[in-house]
Amino acid sequence: MTLPRHQVISGTESELRRFGELIQGLDDGAWAKDTRCAGWTVADVAAHVVGTFSDIANGRFAELGAPDATERQAAERRGRSQKELADELQQSAESTLLLASSFDDDAWAGPAPAGLPGTLGEGAEAIWYDAFVHADDIRAAVGLSSESGPGLLCSVSHLADLLTREEWGPATLVLDGLPEIPVSGGGGRRVTGDPLHFVLVATGRADPATLGLDDTVNVYRPQ
Repeated sequence: MTLPRHQVISGTESELRRFGELIQGLDDGAWAKDTRCAGWTVADVAAHVVGTFSDIANGRFAELGAPDATERQAAERRGRSQKELADELQQSAESTLLLASSFDDDAWAGPAPAGLPGTLGEGAEAIWYDAFVHADDIRAAVGLSSESGPGLLCSVSHLADLLTREEWGPATLVLDGLPEIPVSGGGGRRVTGDPLHFVLVATGRADPATLGLDDTVNVYRPQ
């Protein structure tokens, strides 16, 4: 399942506006806090998200898909302030969203650039998901409450695509407040519960046993 083009573009725009407001509102103590992303501070997580959109805005798609991309993005911005990253994000987001708006539905269903996996639409959904989940990492680190919003549906949709790619299931995600989302064709086990908790479980951030699942649901587990 991939969300419609207009929904992903508008949702990403809103997500990035909130992400910029989130990081710009943090003091230096919060900026230095450790997160549930092992070895990364809040500043590192923010730098990765900003770096992703900078790579896209500057056409660095091959670098974006490299194994060391996340570490590079964080390292390139280490020592920069909250305002500096928020300003870079705003500039990169404008270019990225303008580029996304230039694609039609055929391009959206076509391959992602530079040999990245999946379709262009799946890739666009992935970067919205990434911003949403990392915003929650930051909120958790600094003691703020989690937020839901449209990014939650995007995240579950993207994780369903990743799980389908890994041939997990078949299953149907029947999560609170969201439409049913099939995994590997649907049917099979019906996974219920809180959608944000499912996102945390499926990304290795929470114990899968709390949803009656095992570690195979973690899309980031070692292969």
